[in-house]
Amino acid sequence: MDTVERIRVELNPGLEIEGVVLTMLDERTNLAQQVTAELKKFFGAKVCATTIPRNIRLAEAPSHGKAALVYDPRSKGAESYIRLAKELLGRHLAAAGDAAAAISA
Repeated sequence: MDTVERIRVELNPGLEIEGVVLTMLDERTNLAQQVTAELKKFFGAKVCATTIPRNIRLAEAPSHGKAALVYDPRSKGAESYIRLAKELLGRHLAAAGDAAAAISA
């Protein structure tokens, strides 16, 4: 957060955090559940519903010189990134719809 604030002050006053994505997540652990709860308390709706699990296929992809979606598009990790992309697109479309409604009102 300190880095974001410094960039906002020095370079880009309009910089905002669009979303927070939990990656390498193992939801079975108490620590992951606690961290998730704290992030939701701090960031609220900015925390994405989609999480990226700890996944061996995601970890293997770079060593093969490939993106995860190319290396194994059916892996849990790749499918999670696709869901995340859809979630973010949905947020943008909803925000655009809200902005259009506000302008026409």
